[in-house]
Amino acid sequence: MLNFLFAWRYFKAKKSTNAINIIAWVSVVAITLITAAFIVLLSVFNGFEGLVKSLYSSFYPDIRIAPASGKMMKVSESQFKKLSELGGIKAYSKIVEEKALLQNGDLQTIVFLKGSDEQYEAVSGVSQKIIRGKYYLGDADHAAIVLGSGIEHAVAADVEKAIYPLTIYLFKRGISVNVTDPYQAFAADNIIGSGTFFIQQDIDSKYALTNIAFMKRMLGLAPDEFGSIELSLKDAKQEKEVKLQLATIFPAGYVIETRYEQNKSLYAVMTLEKWAIYGLLTLMLIVAAFTMIGSLTMLVLEKQKDIQVLKAMGANNNLIQKIFLSEGALLGIIGGVAGVLLGLFLCWAQVHYKLVPIQGGTFLIDYYPVEVAGSDMLLVAVTVLLVALLASWFPSRKAALQPVELKS
Repeated sequence: MLNFLFAWRYFKAKKSTNAINIIAWVSVVAITLITAAFIVLLSVFNGFEGLVKSLYSSFYPDIRIAPASGKMMKVSESQFKKLSELGGIKAYSKIVEEKALLQNGDLQTIVFLKGSDEQYEAVSGVSQKIIRGKYYLGDADHAAIVLGSGIEHAVAADVEKAIYPLTIYLFKRGISVNVTDPYQAFAADNIIGSGTFFIQQDIDSKYALTNIAFMKRMLGLAPDEFGSIELSLKDAKQEKEVKLQLATIFPAGYVIETRYEQNKSLYAVMTLEKWAIYGLLTLMLIVAAFTMIGSLTMLVLEKQKDIQVLKAMGANNNLIQKIFLSEGALLGIIGGVAGVLLGLFLCWAQVHYKLVPIQGGTFLIDYYPVEVAGSDMLLVAVTVLLVALLASWFPSRKAALQPVELKS
């Protein structure tokens, strides 16, 4: 504690050269602002990350069982019975998904048509994301379709005034394409637009929903053939345990994926972006630390007599170095604490007063979301302290290696 006592006295004491005080406070202010930027930017990123994950969780299930190869898999009644008996599963839905051509008059677009059973509402949150019309999928002979907002726009459909049906084309399984009449390879039928969902652009411009019975009839699937099984869990934290249980029911030939594994590239990109932000801010902090090096170097020059006296009284090089390392740590701690408090205040103000809006009005929210994470605060605190100590090392080492010069 002796070294911190000296460091605190040096920090408070008036220096003979006013520039030392100015540079020291410039260092503290720079660390404060960059630390606040750390907290705010990482919190905004957390807010967007949480928003994106919540949007994707509205469409992608907790766990998905799919074929290891090909588009379809066979699932027996005994497997469904065992699946129903698992305690951690809230609900499951049978899915058939296929690429299709959707046509409305002269307008047409490619969609991923997803057929589901009546349990899909308990597995997915799509029914809560309807912005026009209603969530209704029809039956095998009178199919209805719920469109993503991007698809609705692409074919100029109006689900609230569905006077004329849309036309859906699905590629027939096991049929070779005839060059002279390629339409023979497609199964076509009318389908009524019933609703429009709005989740996220990548999803809204790609997917449309209908009932599984219609899909199986159009594709000519057997009763035990399915594209996938989507499950919702009672507790999402138990996904690893449930996945191990599912592996005993669905062994070789099936792929069991958690929500993270279904969107691995998305989560990897978000993690990479967060570390990129952290790296850029750390570089800014390192640049700011050069002012600290200048301040401590000038302080060492001013305190040469004090160093001589301390060494004459028996202080070793290690103690001298610790004193100036503590001085640097003190600057970092003051700036870091002030920066964290400033960052938390700005985050609080953004949440309550929406200080910074999102321009354009095309996003789901009209202001930048923030979510403060304790792990980020700890990471920022450790980073600031580490950079401050590294910046202090050279001046403190220079102070410790000064020779003792006793004058008679």
